[in-house]
Amino acid sequence: MIFDILTIFPEFFDGPFEHGMVRRAREAGLVETRVRNLRDFTGDRHQVVDDRPFGGGEGMVLKPDPVFAAVESLGGPWPKGRTDSRRRVVLLSAQGRVFNQARAAELAACEQVVLICGRYEGVDERVAGHLADEELSIGDYVLTGGELPAAVVVDVVSRLLPGVLGHELSAVRESFSELGDGKVGILDCPHYTRPAEFRGLAVPEILLSGHHEQVRRWRRKQALEKTVRNRPDLLARAALSAEDRGLLLEIVGERGQQA
Repeated sequence: MIFDILTIFPEFFDGPFEHGMVRRAREAGLVETRVRNLRDFTGDRHQVVDDRPFGGGEGMVLKPDPVFAAVESLGGPWPKGRTDSRRRVVLLSAQGRVFNQARAAELAACEQVVLICGRYEGVDERVAGHLADEELSIGDYVLTGGELPAAVVVDVVSRLLPGVLGHELSAVRESFSELGDGKVGILDCPHYTRPAEFRGLAVPEILLSGHHEQVRRWRRKQALEKTVRNRPDLLARAALSAEDRGLLLEIVGERGQQA
């Protein structure tokens, strides 16, 4: 899969893509990251990529011409509304819809994803309206640029590609996994490793028991409890079994006793 990243700070990506899973995926030929400097697509000797907003206001706005030229250099023109689902142009923007695991799975089905890193006060709206297929945000807060979100998108999508993770079920069993029919997974269960006791804190005995079915049930209950505590909003869309509902009743009962 190819990620084309358009930015005015190409050196930013020297770090994120040279470590861990993304680096291994690149070395294995499963992922290709191509970072392009938007200043190389300007038409003036000062390589100006921004200008004042029409109508007044604070800050500067990223000009449309270098962005269009950079995207079109990748095999364009790329007008919005293309039917080729193998390629997507994404504008990273605080005004975009929130990026989540389900959207990551959709992007993982593409062959090429172009990520436009916004900067300054924003990007000329003609980029969002006539070039990008969609706008994505990684959360309800404002960053100084789209470089961090682009790195996040590459990381999240890459780990969903076949062969990238060591175990084929690793991504399926994680928090927020998309299960189809609009259903999602709950948060992951707690994990422990050696030593069995650390500073007086012991690993739950059930995990040392060797009873696989009891361990499975304990982990599911712990995952449900963590979801109730940290992300109760997920339960409305979660794929819950009859066993899950019984475990939730247990959790509610235990919480009532502790109150």
